[in-house]
Amino acid sequence: MQDDIQRQILGAFLVVLKPIARILLRFGIGFREFSEIAKTAFVDVASSDFGLRGRPTNISRVAVMTGMTRKEVRRLRDKITEGEHTVVVKPTPLWDILHYWHADREFLDESGRPMTLPFTGDSGSFASLVKRFGGDIPPGAMRTELKRVGAIEEDSNGRLRVLKRTFRPEGDHESLIASLVQGVYPLLATVSHNTDSNRIGDTWTQRIAYTQAVRRTDVPRLKRITADRIAAFAESIDDVFMAYETLHENDDNGSEKSTLAVGVFYFEDREQGKTYIW
Repeated sequence: MQDDIQRQILGAFLVVLKPIARILLRFGIGFREFSEIAKTAFVDVASSDFGLRGRPTNISRVAVMTGMTRKEVRRLRDKITEGEHTVVVKPTPLWDILHYWHADREFLDESGRPMTLPFTGDSGSFASLVKRFGGDIPPGAMRTELKRVGAIEEDSNGRLRVLKRTFRPEGDHESLIASLVQGVYPLLATVSHNTDSNRIGDTWTQRIAYTQAVRRTDVPRLKRITADRIAAFAESIDDVFMAYETLHENDDNGSEKSTLAVGVFYFEDREQGKTYIW
């Protein structure tokens, strides 16, 4: 029975790994490089999640759990300790400017929508927005870049109106990395948490709407509808997060911060003849 369960789980991972393989091959990354990353993940999780009495799992037990040699486990643990596989995705200054333009009270009108801003001014201006949230980037340079990516427009009086709440990062690889770390990872972490038999309570919300009975001619219409509703939902959650970010922004009590994520997505199976049971 256990072998049958493992076979079914591995079959499901085969489905999950196909788009991963497609992405890696597109960027010229073969199985050897992926294998190294996969082994690192196994060693990292086996070391940190399966220790006894709060201590990391020892090398011999990690070797038994993962099927690797102790020499290989020791090599990979050394790489993990040195931070060789650490990936950090930070919001860009452009993202911060668009985020706070839609969320900070200083830059919103009475209805809660982003105001059209004059370029200069001590408050309620584009310059003051960049000064607060743009790091050391000059307002002029920020304006030029936001106009280049189509996120703002400038009228004849030099006033700036925001057109987008988000924008696609420059380069497919940057967009890919952000999507994997900020989208795929939170979803899979939620799946891992909710399917852990040792978990007691504290279920994380996980929902999906699914159908296999929509006419193909209706797909473009449904794609447009879902895109609009997903965008509206994501923006409403972003508003909630921002409200809590600013609620205690002036507190100096050193309260520990937590990372939260809510994800909604559209998926369309374009592999003909393939049926997956959900």
